[in-house]
Amino acid sequence: MTTQTAPVAWVTGGTGGIGTAICLALAKAGYFVVASYHNREKAQAWLADRRAEGIDNVALAGINLTDFDACHAGVDDIRREYGPVELLVNCAGITRDSTLKKMSPQQWREVIDCNLNSVFNTCRCVVEDMLEAGYGRIVNIASINGRKGQFGQANYAAAKAGMHGLTMSLAQETATKGITVNTVSPGYIATDMIMLIPEKIRESIREGIPVKRFGEPEEVARAVVFLADRESGFITGANLDINGGQFMG
Repeated sequence: MTTQTAPVAWVTGGTGGIGTAICLALAKAGYFVVASYHNREKAQAWLADRRAEGIDNVALAGINLTDFDACHAGVDDIRREYGPVELLVNCAGITRDSTLKKMSPQQWREVIDCNLNSVFNTCRCVVEDMLEAGYGRIVNIASINGRKGQFGQANYAAAKAGMHGLTMSLAQETATKGITVNTVSPGYIATDMIMLIPEKIRESIREGIPVKRFGEPEEVARAVVFLADRESGFITGANLDINGGQFMG
């Protein structure tokens, strides 16, 4: 039974580097945030950290995003426990890098399933409630590599490019219904994943960014909060690049 009245934001991949910043920013903005995760043990530690920080308007939801029926059941659970999803942020993603010549069908399918098929599943499972309410916000976190491509990432780039195609189509379908759908495409952001890159390669990447630094997760989070705001209703079907000028177009 729903016991809280704040608007509900569901953030997939909410316990990751960028996802955590998004969850924190949304919680500060007054949302009740439900974060999806992949590893339950790490997610429980993540939630304990949030509680230690005095943040009590966040919760966890272990939902298999690649399974439509599991997503449907998960959204039902969120609605029953906290209320209907008013804001969906699709931030979950994986990489399985390889040149196409060497890429296995499994590497292709895993990335497409997690990074693109899951976006259909989540959007499909929340859009009916949004249509009924006459209001909703969807923000899809894509990537600079979905905009320009990347050597060894045909699967990832295809999924992220496809994500924005879905964004534009769903934005048109819901434009008169009080719902906006937008994409945010980060470049290289200073998360643990970037810090694991060997320093020499990491510095080469940094030098290739016009502003000469990596982005911060909080910079992506601020864009999500902006697009999610009720006052941002004239922005839909858009892609916001957050890449320090590394790709313009």
